[in-house]
Amino acid sequence: MEEFRRAILQPGPVETFALKTVQEFIKPQKQTKLVQDENQLLENMLRTLLQELVSSAAQSGEEIMLSGKSIDDEENSQGQIPRLLDAVLYLCEREHIEGGMIFQLLEDLTEMSTMRNCKDIFGYIESKQDILGKQELFARGKLVMLRTCNQLLRRLSKANDVVFCGRILMFLAHFFPLSERSAVNIKGVFNTSNETKYEKEPPAAISLDFNFYKTLWSLQEYFCDPSLTLSPIKWQKFSSSLMVVLNTFEAQPLSEEEGDANNLEEEAAAFNIKYLTSSKLMGLELKDPSFRRHVLVQCLILFDYLKAPGKNDKDLTSESMKEEIRSREEHVKKLLEMTPPKGKDFLHMVEHILEREKNWLWWKRDGCPPFEKQPIENKTVQDGGKKRRPRWRLGNKELSQLWKWADQNPNALTDPQRVRTPIITDYWKPLAEDMDPSAGIDAEYHHKNNRVYCWKGLRFSARQDLDGFSRFTDHGIEGVVPLELLPPDVRSKYQAKPNDRSKRAKKDEPKGALHQVEDNQISTPASEIDGEGIRIDLEASAAPMDTDVTATTGSISQSGTPTPDEHQKQGSDTDGGQEAGQLEADAEAEAGMIDGETDAEVDLEAVG
Repeated sequence: MEEFRRAILQPGPVETFALKTVQEFIKPQKQTKLVQDENQLLENMLRTLLQELVSSAAQSGEEIMLSGKSIDDEENSQGQIPRLLDAVLYLCEREHIEGGMIFQLLEDLTEMSTMRNCKDIFGYIESKQDILGKQELFARGKLVMLRTCNQLLRRLSKANDVVFCGRILMFLAHFFPLSERSAVNIKGVFNTSNETKYEKEPPAAISLDFNFYKTLWSLQEYFCDPSLTLSPIKWQKFSSSLMVVLNTFEAQPLSEEEGDANNLEEEAAAFNIKYLTSSKLMGLELKDPSFRRHVLVQCLILFDYLKAPGKNDKDLTSESMKEEIRSREEHVKKLLEMTPPKGKDFLHMVEHILEREKNWLWWKRDGCPPFEKQPIENKTVQDGGKKRRPRWRLGNKELSQLWKWADQNPNALTDPQRVRTPIITDYWKPLAEDMDPSAGIDAEYHHKNNRVYCWKGLRFSARQDLDGFSRFTDHGIEGVVPLELLPPDVRSKYQAKPNDRSKRAKKDEPKGALHQVEDNQISTPASEIDGEGIRIDLEASAAPMDTDVTATTGSISQSGTPTPDEHQKQGSDTDGGQEAGQLEADAEAEAGMIDGETDAEVDLEAVG
C-alpha cells in the first residue's frame, strides 16, 4: 500500500507508473494481466488506501478531491484521490485488472463522503463518462454505477437539491442505453408517496371560499394516482370537483396585462417544484397564470392516461365516461387557450408533447425493443464495370440452395426427421408459465392472445392429448394445457371432474329402454343418429380418429359400435392419408365431429 501512496505523489502521467507499481506490489503470474485472486488482493488494498486518504482529508478539513494537491503547480496538479482513481481507471481500460474495480472504488468514495464532497466526486464521474461507458467497462460495472446513483438520489432533497438530482438523472440517461429496462417503468406504477397536504379546517378571520380551496387541492389526490378515477364512484366525485374548478377559472379570466404582471416563471431563475397550499395564498395563486396552467396540464395528462389504449378489460372506460372525458378535455383546452401569455402557442406545445408521449407508451407495451441498429457495411465495387446481379436457377438463393442439397443428397426431402411434430408438453410450456401467478406476467403478454399459437396447439392436442382437448369446451384454451405443467394451486382449477356427459348417458339409459318402441316407430333425423354414433365412438376409443366423417358416421350408425376390424381399417386409412395437403381436411373433420357431438346431445335431451 505504501508503494501506491508514493506512486500517486510522483509527477507525470499515470501511464508511467501505474502498471509498474502493480507488478512490484502483486508480482503477478502473468506480466500484464492479474488473475482472480490477485485482483481481489489488489482491490482490498486499494479500498483500504482510499479509506485512509478520505479520513486524512476529513481530519485536515480539506475537500476530498483537493486533498494532497501540490501548491507549486496549482493549475495542473491533482489531489491524491483523483490521481489514484485515474491510475485505477487506466489499468481497467487496458484490461490489466478487473474492469469493475473502478466502479467499486467510486461507490465506496460516495458512501464515505458528505453531500458537499459528493458534488465534486460526481463531477469527476461526469468528466470520465466516455471512458466509463466503454463496453468492456460498462458490462462489468453498470449495476454498481446504477446502485451508486440511486443511493445519491435517496440522500438528496428533492426540494433543495433539484439541480444535483437533475445532473444524476441526465448522467444515467447518457450512461445507459435508451432501451435499458431498469430505467423504464414497465408496469406504470405511480408515485403515490408524493402526497399534497392542505388545510382541512377553515382558518379564522380570513374571508375565503374555503369549500373551493378544499375542492381545488383535493384534485391532487387523483393527479397523484390516476387509476383511482377508473372507479365509477371516484370518477363522479372527481368530475364534479373538476367542474367547480374549471367554472371558477372561466368566471375569473386573466387579461394580457395581468398575465404579464403576475407571471412568476420568468422572474425567478429558481423556483420550487411544488406550490404552497396555504389558504392565505389562494387569492394570489388564482391570479398566477403559471399556477392555472399547472392544474390544467395535470388534467390533460390524466385524460390522456384514461384514453390510453391497451389496458385490461376491467380498466377500460365506458362509453358514457368517454363522452364525459371528451367534453371535459375540450373545456380544459379552451381555458388553456384563454390563459395569457401566448395561450394558443402553449396549448399547441402541450398537445405536441402528449402526442409524442403515445409513441413511448406503445414502445413500453411492446417490451422496450432496442432502438440501436447495427450499421450496414458498404462493400466497395471494383472499378471497371457494374456489379452483375446474380442469377439463380429457381428464382432466388434459398430455393436454389434447397434444390442443390436435393441433388447432392436424394434423401434430404424424404427424411422423416426433417420436419417433426413437437411434443405436446413442450409446446404448451410457455402458456403454462404464463398461467403461473408467481411469474407476474401481465395478461396482455400471455401466449393465449396469439391466435396462431392457440390454433396450432389445438391441432396438436387433438392428435396427442384428446383428454386435454376435451377440456377446451369448459375452460377455454387454458384448459387444454397438460395438468402436469401447472402449479398445484392452478391445477386444481382444471382438475378432471366427473363427466357430465357420462352421467347424463347413464341417467337416460332406462328412459331410452322404455321408449325404444316409440323410437323404432318415429323416424329419427339423420343428424341425431350420426351425432350419437360419433359421441359414443369418441368416448369409447382412446386414440384420436382422423378419418372421413361421412364414412365413419355411416359405418357406426349401422352397427352401433365399431368392430376391431373397422378400427384397424380406420387406422390404416389414417396412416395413408397423413400428407401435407390433407392437414386442413383433418382439422375440418375433427371440428365437424365435435359439432355433431354437441348437436346430438341437444337433440337427445329435447326428445327425452
